[in-house]
Amino acid sequence: MSQIKSLLSSYASYVNLPWQKGLSSLEKVWFCLYDPGNERRLRAHLDNFRLVTQEANHNWLPLDVTHSFETWLSQHEYREQFFVNPKGAAPAYDIFGEELAQNLISDLQASDDNTIAALIGVGSLFSFIRVSSLIETIAPSIKGRLLVFFPGTYHNSVYRLLDARDGWNYLAVPIEAKGGLEWS
Repeated sequence: MSQIKSLLSSYASYVNLPWQKGLSSLEKVWFCLYDPGNERRLRAHLDNFRLVTQEANHNWLPLDVTHSFETWLSQHEYREQFFVNPKGAAPAYDIFGEELAQNLISDLQASDDNTIAALIGVGSLFSFIRVSSLIETIAPSIKGRLLVFFPGTYHNSVYRLLDARDGWNYLAVPIEAKGGLEWS
């Protein structure tokens, strides 16, 4: 079984469980962990995650941040200067992170306590903002569950994006592929 199909199977197990009430916002976060090299395979199966969610009688709200940085940069008044001197853009990354968080909070208003908001494309944020900070900022707006498709690892309660950045401890539920995996 491929890693993504196994991950889908693990996810189906979680999404079909009764949802516990009274959780803190950070405990409503689920991380679907996968090898970063499987990004395209995961995206090819996103409709299957949506279908499994809907079969479990939950709503599905996709939140794709893949192109958020390039969109933000293309609209920035100093974009031409940033292209000439990319290091000069670094101080503006915090502004990007704040604006992205506010956009996601606005998008989450369309959800209810039976909605799984699926955060897709967090690998594209690497080196611009910390995903942990983004999630902490938007977490209070989560009504149902936030499902983060996370290209990275989880070991000893520590998540590492793209296996490259120092990890962080997190209250999120890790959802991982099961057992022997093949690349298909």
